[in-house]
Amino acid sequence: MQDEAPLAEPRTSAPLSAPAVRRARWRADLIVVVAVTLGCYALSSALELNEWMSHVLARYERWQADELPLSLTVLAVSLAWFAMRRRRDTLAELRLREQAEHSVNELLRQNRELARRLITLQESERAALARDLHDEVGQACSAIRVELAFIRHCDGAANEGIGLAAERAEGQALRLYTLVHDLLSRLRPLNLDTLGLVVAMQELCESWEERTGTACVFHHEGLLQPLGDAIDMAVYRVTQEALTNVTRHAQASSVRVRLSRAGETLSLTIQDDGRGVDPAHASGGMGLLGATERAAALGGTLVVRSAPGAGVNITLQLPLPLPLPKAQP
Repeated sequence: MQDEAPLAEPRTSAPLSAPAVRRARWRADLIVVVAVTLGCYALSSALELNEWMSHVLARYERWQADELPLSLTVLAVSLAWFAMRRRRDTLAELRLREQAEHSVNELLRQNRELARRLITLQESERAALARDLHDEVGQACSAIRVELAFIRHCDGAANEGIGLAAERAEGQALRLYTLVHDLLSRLRPLNLDTLGLVVAMQELCESWEERTGTACVFHHEGLLQPLGDAIDMAVYRVTQEALTNVTRHAQASSVRVRLSRAGETLSLTIQDDGRGVDPAHASGGMGLLGATERAAALGGTLVVRSAPGAGVNITLQLPLPLPLPKAQP
């Protein structure tokens, strides 16, 4: 039995642009006018309407009623000229409006590009500062701890005061080292560069839960391929800012973070069960404003939904770049 030929997909015509639609309407209207004129001419010729009108209007010669057809013809031509002039003015206004819209869109594009470059520069400076802290301050803290541990073990038995002082100094060095480690994670998450976005998000939620005592559950799906440094950093920073806002304002008992990919769209949803806010009286802080700018710079959107007593829902959606085609062997 032979295989049946596959059915051809129906062709769908591309939608017409606004100028094409206007041209099509203009031609259709012109065809209607010409058709009506020719029909009137054929009907007048068949019924001899001009002779009949002349016979009827001859009774009112003293009122010059027989001059009405010519006057009405002149009026019709004048109205057509008036309509053409108004059409020309309308087209000129439309061109000006299109130019203004094009200028606005170009300014928006430039602003988004400027915001993207500013965010990239900011992340570069943070990465450089994180490297300096790790290379200089981190190593110095480790060296201090080693030296103090040596002093405590050597002189602790002979001089108890020196041993206690060394022990206290070692504790301060440990606190300084922990502080530097926290600053490093805030400036540039190391796991994001070494282990990827999913592990970095999981570590962020776990460390935030340990620090605040609020449950934070992280789910992810469809993330099998790398997304790029800009998208990874945007997702991480938005999550970081959202969790910071939960700590400061939400009074929540749990937070759910969900990261998923559907086709060429990446979605991040952060939902808490806190007290929420009234959208009519809520004011966006600098953190959410920066998150919105991050989303817009990447061509995405960030939406915040909330109601009193219903928590806050933050949804970030980013378009993903199309994968490069594989080279043919």
